[in-house]
Amino acid sequence: MSISEQLWKDNQDLVQDCLEHPFVRGIGDGSLEGQKFAYYVGQDAFFLESFARAYSIAAAKAPDFSVFTTFHNLAGGVLEELQLHQGYANKWNVNLQVQQPGNATRRYTDFLLATAWGGDIGLIAAAMSPCMDLYAFLGKELARDSIPNHQYADWIRTYSSSDFQPLMEQLANLLNTYGSNTASVGSSYRYAMLCELEFFQAAWESLNN
Repeated sequence: MSISEQLWKDNQDLVQDCLEHPFVRGIGDGSLEGQKFAYYVGQDAFFLESFARAYSIAAAKAPDFSVFTTFHNLAGGVLEELQLHQGYANKWNVNLQVQQPGNATRRYTDFLLATAWGGDIGLIAAAMSPCMDLYAFLGKELARDSIPNHQYADWIRTYSSSDFQPLMEQLANLLNTYGSNTASVGSSYRYAMLCELEFFQAAWESLNN
């Protein structure tokens, strides 16, 4: 079993918690309150900007041009996601320019950027993989019986599409090539997965703040 497969297996408790979270289930059946999704869109845009920066920092540490190119391709995928979020922002009347990161968002982005600056390629890949692994999984699960026809269909379509899967696999390959079966790699992956769960929880609770 590869490192990426083992980490995914070891964190199934958090993966299932994310899948069953009311925020995610609300996206799946279309019942999620629009204001909660709007909050999520603003926070996720901030997160994705940091995610792209982390990829760029990792690219600067690449041991060869092939890895350098892979990280830039991954950053390009994030930029495409940001364009999608701009469309969401227009639909849900969210001004992405004035959004301030919430506590859950800031904890996640601070962790990713600190890992990108201080870690090696394997550790960076471990910290960034949960986002890619989880969203590919959630997209497939929510589209299992076909993509529903409701206001969040585009979200499900994006993360269940054949375009997203190769990005996840590219990052997994980097993790398998440069990562190691160490406590630091395992804890970084798990902490990032926990941050994903907290991110959904913050969006779910956003109307109560």
